[in-house]
Amino acid sequence: MFRSLASRDYRIWFVGALVSNIGAWMQATAQNWVVLTELTDTDALAVGITMALQFAPQLLLVPVTGLIADRFDRRKILMVTQSSLMVLGLALGLLLVFGQAELWHLYGFALLLGLVNAVDMPARQTFVADLVSSSHMSNAVALNSASFNAARLIGPAMAGLLIVLVGSGWVFVINAATFLGVLVALVMLRNMKVQRMPRPARSGGQFVAGFRYVAGRPDLVIVFVIVFLIGAFGMNFPIFSSTMAVEFGRGAGEYGVLSSILAIGSLTGALLAARRERARMRIIILASAFFGASVLVAALMPTYWTFAASTILIGFGAVSILTTANGYVQTTTDPELRGRVMALYMAILVGGTPIGAPIVGAVADTWGPRWALGLAAVAAGAAALIGVGWLVFARGMHLARHPRAAWRPVVRFADAPTAAIAVVPTRPLRVVRDRAAELADRDRDREGELVPPVPNDRLVPADFSEQVALTSPIPLPKAHHEPPPDTGSHYIGVRKSRSRPGINTDASTTRAR
Repeated sequence: MFRSLASRDYRIWFVGALVSNIGAWMQATAQNWVVLTELTDTDALAVGITMALQFAPQLLLVPVTGLIADRFDRRKILMVTQSSLMVLGLALGLLLVFGQAELWHLYGFALLLGLVNAVDMPARQTFVADLVSSSHMSNAVALNSASFNAARLIGPAMAGLLIVLVGSGWVFVINAATFLGVLVALVMLRNMKVQRMPRPARSGGQFVAGFRYVAGRPDLVIVFVIVFLIGAFGMNFPIFSSTMAVEFGRGAGEYGVLSSILAIGSLTGALLAARRERARMRIIILASAFFGASVLVAALMPTYWTFAASTILIGFGAVSILTTANGYVQTTTDPELRGRVMALYMAILVGGTPIGAPIVGAVADTWGPRWALGLAAVAAGAAALIGVGWLVFARGMHLARHPRAAWRPVVRFADAPTAAIAVVPTRPLRVVRDRAAELADRDRDREGELVPPVPNDRLVPADFSEQVALTSPIPLPKAHHEPPPDTGSHYIGVRKSRSRPGINTDASTTRAR
């Protein structure tokens, strides 16, 4: 489960990212609470607009941000973006501390935050591939998600407590300080060996190369459709948690607790994903169905604490989808296009929010938050049905009889659903060696040989000895003389082997000597 942590580079990045993620979740919780309760009168639509402004740049700038992640040094990109995010958090925090913040300030902050994150997220997602070997990439992606959700377990609860104790403005200031963790980690990686993925050659069509690649991979298209539906209508947790907290008459502290309880399931889902050898399409589809059922159950919960318990299932399903989809896309994509494909993936994931968040917020305002949860359940069910339909019609999925249990059906495929179509081709490397070096290596190998090589025409049977007989099973030769008469006892005739000069084959003589 934790095999990627054997890499020192990845351990440093993991710890720094965990500290920064805790601050980011504190800020996200405080941001939505400020919009909902301090700058508006529980206006869920305003929360939806804030989320739309924050995530829209990632959808609009996807060709540029993906090419940046593929073309330039990702460590330097992260140094710039993480520093910019720190400055933005500090600026908004000071406005709130001094009581000068207005709603349009939050809108502008969300837009700038989205612009920086549009460049940061593809570079941060693919930077993990630079720190570990390809065989550990899926595990590293899952542990990255586990770090993110462990921060979700801690950050919102701390934000709710700090909002009550010191005010929402100081939450933004503290978040700015947590960015020092990831910046220090990036500096520590400066003199360490970081694996470099191949960079694309400068040629025409670089902006649309990622789109063409995804269009030629129907499995990726299905993954992107599922992720879009779940991200647009199902991942609006700030709207769900804040409006349901108000529905049950709770305050900022209970709102933060909801996000932390949801993170229990999220962390569990990420760790289970880390145990899997590789990401599979069927896990994405099954997790989508599970997520839809969990959201529907949450919408029917009668009390605050039963709703809080149901969010564990929601978090488990959501992170199982996202972690598996992220790992599937990264491990099955051509390394030269990974940055652009991941930029497109992240744009579809978070870019669906500008479409879905205002709709979900309007539904919550008009009919109540339970209907908003119902809309998320319908979207997740549609995503699962699309995935199942693709497996049936494109990959030939069908039920068949079990070879040993006639009463139990098994799922079969006319073609392998993931392995056969999701293999990244490797390029053979030509190894050129100097002739003198080859001869030197051959002489060196022969010097260490215990038995010199013998031509085939000079090979003779190995001599028989007691030492060989005691260590190796050797069949005994059959006797040619007549067996003694049957007297009630059974004898086994053994012919003594003919010995060569200098070799005694009589065991008793050997022992006597």
